[in-house]
Formats: sequence, C-alpha cells, structure tokens
Amino acid sequence: MTLELICRDLGVIDYSDTWEKMKSFTQIRGKDDPDEIWLLEHPSLFTQGQAGKQEHLLAPGDIPVIQVDRGGQVTYHGPGQLVAYVMVDLKRLKIGVRDLVTALENSVVATLELNSIEAYAKPDAPGVYVDEQKIASLGLRVRRGCSFHGLALNVDMDLSPFDRINPCGYQGLKMVDMKRLNHSVEMFLVKEQLANKLAGYLGYSAPRIQKDWW
Repeated sequence: MTLELICRDLGVIDYSDTWEKMKSFTQIRGKDDPDEIWLLEHPSLFTQGQAGKQEHLLAPGDIPVIQVDRGGQVTYHGPGQLVAYVMVDLKRLKIGVRDLVTALENSVVATLELNSIEAYAKPDAPGVYVDEQKIASLGLRVRRGCSFHGLALNVDMDLSPFDRINPCGYQGLKMVDMKRLNHSVEMFLVKEQLANKLAGYLGYSAPRIQKDWW
C-alpha cells in the first residue's frame, strides 16, 4: 500500500498547543496512518531541549522559556521563522534517526540552493550553516518508532533574541536568515520549496499543502 504524505500549513500558531497536538498525534497514530509535515510560525519564545543547560539562557527577559521533550539545547522561535514539524514512521520508511536528520538537513540545503544561497551541514553539529553562521536548527523526538518536532529555518525574522542565549548551546554562535542573504526571498515560496524537498528526501512525491488541521 502506498501512503501519501499530508502537509499542513498552520500559519502562526501557539507553541504549547502545537506541541500537545504533536504528542497526541504520535501517541494515537496507527501503522497505516499517513505521515504528516506541519509548516508554521510561532510567536516569540525560547525552547529548552532535554539536554538544555540553564547557563545557555543568558538573558531571556520578557520572552517566555518552555522546557520541551526534543533533543538539543536552547533555541529561539519567532515570526518569520519557518518551522517544519515532521511526523514520520521511521520503521515504515526503514530509516534511522541519523537518516532522518540527514534528510532534514539536505532538504534545507536544497531549498537554500533554490534561493541562490550556498549552505552546508556539519557532521558534529546538527543544523544548516552559511559561512559558519547558523540558518536552520534541528531537534527531534522519537516515540513508538515515530518522529515528532523537526526543524526551524530562519527566513525573514528579527534575529536579536538569539543574542539572549547561546544558540543550541554554542557560545558566540552567529545566526543568519535567508532575507539577509537574498533580499527577494518570500516566505510563501520557501514554504512550498521546503515541503517539496522534505517530501522528496523522505521518498514521497510532492505533497499538496492544505491550510487546515484535520
């Protein structure tokens, strides 16, 4: 049986609500349920992963901090950052976590290439980089053989909140977004490009993006 990949455009949506829906989706999904990708933006907040250390929160100030169950350290989410939550059945796709990380990184690199931005992944530091500046961060959780959480790609955003933390636990790490590297970048187009690249690297045909929940 060939399953489709469902891709949902959720717009700007509360983090905690989305997190709960991700956990619920992963907990109750059946072995024949389609994989899904959720594309969205979050209001401003910091999220601290399971390995997160308090010392990397330098001065969060008035921006909320939420402890979450993904891997990794602290990062920032805000408007203008494209988040892709990837809910796939790893067993069914016959891939491991490292394979999924590579697929996510390659999808971002390919999306950036479409926008005339040369980027790369690092074997020792998950994410995607441009001239040693980080443009996309990754954080995953696997439960019942299925993934949730995903990646965050900086498209056209206020980067100053990253100065309040050590991004991903790296002191002095500089962040960049697509708009600073290519002024013609548009969020709606990047969203479609990333969805298509994610689908391809996961072995699916291009998905139809729907603007709703279930």
